[in-house]
Amino acid sequence: MTSRLDRTVLKKAKKYKILYLMILPGIVYLLINNYIPMFGIIIAFKEIDFSKGVFGGDWIGFRNFEYLFKTSEAYIITRNTILYNVVFIILNLVFAVALAILLAEVKQRFLKRFYQSAILLPYLISTVIVGYLVFSLLSMETGFMNKSVLPFLGLEPVMWYTEPKYWPVILTIVKLWHSVGYLCIIYFAAIVGIDQEYYEAATLDGAGKFKQIFHITLPSLTPVITIMTLMQIGRIFYADFGLFYQVTLDSGPLLPTTNVLDTYVYRALLKSGDIGMASAAGFYQSVIGFALILITNFVVKKINPDNSLF
Repeated sequence: MTSRLDRTVLKKAKKYKILYLMILPGIVYLLINNYIPMFGIIIAFKEIDFSKGVFGGDWIGFRNFEYLFKTSEAYIITRNTILYNVVFIILNLVFAVALAILLAEVKQRFLKRFYQSAILLPYLISTVIVGYLVFSLLSMETGFMNKSVLPFLGLEPVMWYTEPKYWPVILTIVKLWHSVGYLCIIYFAAIVGIDQEYYEAATLDGAGKFKQIFHITLPSLTPVITIMTLMQIGRIFYADFGLFYQVTLDSGPLLPTTNVLDTYVYRALLKSGDIGMASAAGFYQSVIGFALILITNFVVKKINPDNSLF
């Protein structure tokens, strides 16, 4: 039985050897970039002393984690990180699915390709460039808002980079513009894969577009939506560093509404150079994210096992 199984495995290996060879670079990259650095987790529990080597410092347990939880800003950065990401997940889902459905209704091939490119383009732009684009809109002296829009509406110019109250809305709009295209293309690809016979049968039964969307398109998208949402929930303790640091120009007055875990750790690392503390923050984010994925997947599995990630 074992020899027969070995022969079957070898036969398949020879048959698909070209495909295995093609995936080899990806596997090597995954090992080097994702798995080998995991050994660095130990740095989170050590006091770094470069004279003793990276891993030769004294073991200090959870002392590096105290910096994150004992600071007076711990509540603010945790609140901002979670609330922003919850809003981003919900709005990205709604707008991405809506755009994907609208895109699927475009029949002309040229227009469909043009809209796909236009929707995805912001996602490919560096957040540094996005920061300058936002600055061109919100600059006090030369910004489009202060020089054109607000005077047209009869309103006084606003010092955007010193007014924290506006930035939850600004950051949400910028995040949607920058990232919704990526999810839209994924959902659009899933819609294209839906069997058209379902829509033809629904049309013969007299179902309109909205009924087709709610009874065919959305149920067919549910597995993809679940997977993408679970992946985003797993990173709910990770903030978009470029969005909160580059777009806000690291403005001090905005910190009450724009300071998140990633930017806080980065600023602390610049001041103290404490690599152990930064490693502790990364480990903390990973553990919380992993726990959230397990919990969310467990809930999804209880509701509908077919839609769970594992």
